[in-house]
Amino acid sequence: MSMKILLIGAKERFETYLPQNGPLGAFAAECDKVYLPRGASAGDIQKAGAGAGAIVADPMTPVPGEAIMALPDLRLIQSEGVGVNGFDAAAANEKGVFICNCKGVNAGAVAEQNVMLSLMLLRRAVVADAAVRAGHQMDMKETMMLGGITELSQCRVGLLGFGDIARATARRLSPFGCELLYWNRTRRPVEEEREYGVIYCEKADLLAQCDIVMLCVAVTPETSGMANDGFFAAMKPGALLINTARGDLVENEALIRALSSGHLAGAGLDTVSPEPVPEDHPLLHLPKEVAEKLVFSPHIGGITVGSFQRAHRFIWENVWRVEKGEKPLYVTNQP
Repeated sequence: MSMKILLIGAKERFETYLPQNGPLGAFAAECDKVYLPRGASAGDIQKAGAGAGAIVADPMTPVPGEAIMALPDLRLIQSEGVGVNGFDAAAANEKGVFICNCKGVNAGAVAEQNVMLSLMLLRRAVVADAAVRAGHQMDMKETMMLGGITELSQCRVGLLGFGDIARATARRLSPFGCELLYWNRTRRPVEEEREYGVIYCEKADLLAQCDIVMLCVAVTPETSGMANDGFFAAMKPGALLINTARGDLVENEALIRALSSGHLAGAGLDTVSPEPVPEDHPLLHLPKEVAEKLVFSPHIGGITVGSFQRAHRFIWENVWRVEKGEKPLYVTNQP
């Protein structure tokens, strides 16, 4: 009997990136695949997941404990991406269910987003684009020359966290000539620091010294809301914040205060809390002079074609491991 898999997310995406070749492709094709849309309720998951050995879920979809406990055959909850904070780890631990993510598959893609948002802020790309479209090219050019344009190479960049994404970002920033500082809960070996061209320093020192601060940490009880009033006050005046991690890391009102006061020169946000971002979100309704300090992207840092190809192959490899009675890779809980 083929293994039943509940896939929660965009059906078209799951079908597009389904492995096609070799034994893995044959295994994926034989599995009994049932689909639910992103944001499915606990009741929908329980009903559709009856008999499922694995759930593969868009990381933005919660998999609540009541659903986990109600599925006796469930052995694996696999994130389609890196995030797993919407999956009830306590229930999975109690039930003996593995929670896994696709660690590292989107690191290079998100690193590119970090670089892009930094350059957009330094070059005022959104405001400049609007000026040219409105017929004010020369006025904008004069304004930017008088105000001064800082090259990325002139910036000291601080990486908060030094996991896969931060390391990939360091590799991409190094050719620009940036000085790279990093903070991590555990300092990395000296050999690794040399490999990536980074210098370790304490968090407070990093905030005080860096022209650009990039959030590269996971959301945990300790990091949720870490970018608060005290955090921004500790940052170098005129610095930039880049967040391609999770919106929950940033206190929105504190960010608004830091931008409005002029202490923070700008912020590039690929992620904003809550998500989906509502139309009445306070960051979307700021005075023009403050709004121009913000650059948004719609949480697309890690969703490149390459990322999805790598992620979906890994997803099915992990499902196959569980089917064969093997331990899956990148387990994030303690079942």
